[in-house]
Amino acid sequence: MTPPLTASSDRHILATRLLHAGLALAVIIQLLSSLVLEPAEDGHVGNLYFEIHQYGGLAAFAFVLGFWITVMVRRRGTSVGALWPWISGARLSALWTDIRSHLSTLRHLRLPVHDDNAALPSAIHGLGLLLVTAMAVSGTIYYFINQGDPDAGGLVGIVMFIHTSLANFVWAYLIGHAGFAVLQHGFNDYSLGNMWSLRPRRAQGK
Repeated sequence: MTPPLTASSDRHILATRLLHAGLALAVIIQLLSSLVLEPAEDGHVGNLYFEIHQYGGLAAFAFVLGFWITVMVRRRGTSVGALWPWISGARLSALWTDIRSHLSTLRHLRLPVHDDNAALPSAIHGLGLLLVTAMAVSGTIYYFINQGDPDAGGLVGIVMFIHTSLANFVWAYLIGHAGFAVLQHGFNDYSLGNMWSLRPRRAQGK
């Protein structure tokens, strides 16, 4: 008999997994295209990679918006409070406890045991979502208000400063997030299929 689905075996709803995949792909395209793009400025048309970066950014904004809506309305998955624990004394206390636990484990050259409800990974995911949101929003605003002047000030200058300043943080988050997930998959009891599979994860029964 096929065992029933459980909260632990099918933690992420399909919408979360699809939006996560779409957003991850959009972010990767944005970061890679940013390395070789030539923007449209001084009367010159941008190159193909600039076009990809522009429209990929609009897609990233759509995925970010969908992700926020899903996070707010879903009934299964990491709670909003766990993603952003900064205004709750109890959640902050749990976060510091989890940080100390992770550091202690890493000092002994071991990977922390994967826990869907751990405070630190949830808070890092929340910060990552805020970071990608800031990038997508600033890029989208720039797309609609930019007039092709590389020296423009005002709101154009502000949003481009935010966009470019956060780029290295997005690189660091992407590499760290993906790298740690692969390590957990290879050396711990975590499966990448929990997030990347489009089929429900079924519990193992007798």
